Amino acid sequence: MRALDRKSWRDALRLWTQIAAVALVMASGVMTIVLAVGAYRSLLETRETYYDRYGFAHVFASAMRAPNRLRDDVLAIPGVIAAELRVVENVIVSMPGMAEPASGRAVSIPDFSDPSVNRLYLRSGRMPDPARAGEIALDERFAKAHRLGVGDTFTAIMNGRERGLTVAAIVLSPEYIYALGPGDIMPDDRRFAVFFMPRSALEGLFDMGGAFNDIAIRLLRGASEQDVIDNVDRLLDPYGGAGAHPRIEQLSHAFLDSELSQLYAMARVMPPVFLFVSAFLVNMILSRLVALEREQIGLLKACGYTSLEVALHYARLVIVIVAIGLIVGSVVGDWLGQATTRLYSQYFSFPFLVFRRSGDLFAIAAIVSLASAFAGAFKAIRDAARLAPAVAMQPPAPARYRSLIGGGAARRFRAPPLLVMAFRHFVRRPLRSALTTLGLSMSVALLVTAMASLDEIDEMIDIVFSRTERADATLVFAGAKPPSVLDDARRLPGVLAVEGYRSLLVTLRNGARQKRAAITGRPRGADLSLMLDRNLKPLEAPDHGVALTERLARHLDVGVGDTVEIEVRAGKRRTVDVPVTAINKSFLGLSADMALSEIDRLAGDGPRVTSASLLIDATQAGRLYEKVKKTPSIAAITLQGISLVRFHETIAENITTMTVIYTALAVVIGFGVVYNSMRIQFSERARELASLRVLGFTRLEVAGVLFAEIALIVVLAQPVGWSVGALFAWSVSKGFESDLFTIPFVMHPPTFAYASIVAVASAAATGLIVKRRVDRLDMVRGLKTRE
Repeated sequence: MRALDRKSWRDALRLWTQIAAVALVMASGVMTIVLAVGAYRSLLETRETYYDRYGFAHVFASAMRAPNRLRDDVLAIPGVIAAELRVVENVIVSMPGMAEPASGRAVSIPDFSDPSVNRLYLRSGRMPDPARAGEIALDERFAKAHRLGVGDTFTAIMNGRERGLTVAAIVLSPEYIYALGPGDIMPDDRRFAVFFMPRSALEGLFDMGGAFNDIAIRLLRGASEQDVIDNVDRLLDPYGGAGAHPRIEQLSHAFLDSELSQLYAMARVMPPVFLFVSAFLVNMILSRLVALEREQIGLLKACGYTSLEVALHYARLVIVIVAIGLIVGSVVGDWLGQATTRLYSQYFSFPFLVFRRSGDLFAIAAIVSLASAFAGAFKAIRDAARLAPAVAMQPPAPARYRSLIGGGAARRFRAPPLLVMAFRHFVRRPLRSALTTLGLSMSVALLVTAMASLDEIDEMIDIVFSRTERADATLVFAGAKPPSVLDDARRLPGVLAVEGYRSLLVTLRNGARQKRAAITGRPRGADLSLMLDRNLKPLEAPDHGVALTERLARHLDVGVGDTVEIEVRAGKRRTVDVPVTAINKSFLGLSADMALSEIDRLAGDGPRVTSASLLIDATQAGRLYEKVKKTPSIAAITLQGISLVRFHETIAENITTMTVIYTALAVVIGFGVVYNSMRIQFSERARELASLRVLGFTRLEVAGVLFAEIALIVVLAQPVGWSVGALFAWSVSKGFESDLFTIPFVMHPPTFAYASIVAVASAAATGLIVKRRVDRLDMVRGLKTRE
């Protein structure tokens, strides 16, 4: 082993704790790269493979009742490669042992062949036989939630009649990877069933012989989606077409796309934080090491070692740090990636979902880590290489000190000498002090970001479930019904109050900008489902004009006083210009609101309602559920209480996991910064500290010199961390925004308090570790240290 190799080995052993601290910070950066990019690739590749193998549609459309003879016309549209004409209906499902009714969606499949679009993945059993009444292929999530297997049975209310259904197969569909029931904001596997029936059986139950009400279309690569959509709309308009839409607006795909966007954002935002801190720490360690070894560097060069060899010697230490960080980060990131994959399987129904280990991913992590580490080490390595032997053998010029507070102010300012020593060291190295403060503030910022998510979720729950949707239940009717159906709803057991609403799917345009959305017609004086203005105050639906949500208004680039063009595709089809009279706040989806009378005029088919909000007596809930199961006009029921519980369960689990991870990462950053800062201070001031001990100062007083300086850094890091954390939290909130939901940006004082408590506790614990070295200080050796 060469002499420089032996020296490198000795340096690594001597500095192993500092190397480990920096390597942990770097490992955190590597871990986030492997985790976020790996999970992103896994989810993306799984989705694309699943879509391709099972023919997921590119364009979707629905109609009231269109003849099957349109198939040839659809297939003749340029770019269309396959089209599946289907019957799709919402139903009520009754499960043994579950009092509340579940919602269901019945989808037709060809009698004797696989669907040409949106083919099913068969998990177990066989496809339903059209000759056997009531056989279905059931979605796996609902089957697991109720422990149903092949041969089990349950009942559903289909077109007003109770039907017995037998499970012939357990399947998955690319159309329902993320399955949301009517009115739900989170998947509820117990209360939403998707099942597939032979076409002949389903069309007979809903009087759809020779007709369809839903179509899924697959396109050739490179085909124009918009041209296909325009042609499909033209064909379906005479039959009550509700407007075709591309894959990007399909609900399951949109939620999956949102998750991918969040992972991509995490891969871009998180790693730079850790790599910046690790680069700074590498710079601190190597700069101090070169300063301490000036004489050794001079001797090496005097003995014939070249500047390149000396530079490579110190570069090896950097490589050791990177290698440890890369190995630890890759292993932990791979483990967390697999855990994340298992977590995704709880929300997304894939037939397979594997966290793939990509060699290029680890190579990218290695290159980025090496680049950041050498960026931090560059100046120290360059100084070592440039140091001439004659200069290196001489001690460095002593620092020039002067009073920071002059004149009479200096005489009036009396501080303990040990405190002056601590603050003097802080002020004399402003750049290093500032970078140390910034590095430690990143620990606080991560905690603020994590805890702000809890504040935002609590705020969202309060707004959605307390201030906006105040009903106990929402009934979704089987189509638009006359207002008399509300009298039937009032007669249901336990119903205390009823409010009817009408939803109308339209296309809103402003010049070249357009968006499909639902307009909700609200009754005058509505109390169970409220609109909120931008200040979160109740807002009455406008008597004239339309109210748009903030995000929809931004999409269309309109404000109050502007006019939007509304294309109505239901009832009497027409296009009208409507003034925007209000902008309201909503955190779920894109929507518009009008007075109920206004939307009836817009539709042109008279007074109608499509849903009803109910206030119910909880003691009568059982009787209400039984009656709902037997009411033909009700297609689905949403229970806000159950939705809230499900939302809490899902979000609480995710937020708890995220908070634990962010806290651990914050502690790693705090430990790395504080430990290396105090160790370097200790190394630089060993002579001073030993002198103090010889002069009679106690161990605690001597350690106080180090603690005072790091305490100042910790205190200064808090407001910086709060500010950076607030910026991160705002970025995360904006990054999560989509047409599906918006996260409100709010932060409460306990968030900042928790972040500071954890950061201070981490710094204090790290300080106690360093104090042990101060207590064991060799005074004789310390006094021999060159200043």
